[in-house]
Amino acid sequence: MIRPGHPELCSIKVFCGDCNCGCPELFLDPKADQARRIVLADDFGQRVQMSVEQLGALVREAKAGELDHLLAPPGRCGGAG
Repeated sequence: MIRPGHPELCSIKVFCGDCNCGCPELFLDPKADQARRIVLADDFGQRVQMSVEQLGALVREAKAGELDHLLAPPGRCGGAG
């Protein structure tokens, strides 16, 4: 699916999507070089680009629980917020 806000990108996943406030979204940029093919756009208009391999490493680490501490209550570098 190609999104109107990013016509050059193919949408892979919208995170949330239950509102009209703008949600983070994962895209594939088929025209980008390999090192920048994956695009994560946030609801503030910022973008992070990475390779498919970098996304794979991020997903593996998340599945292994290596990012779970980010979901902890806010605190000194331990939780979100």
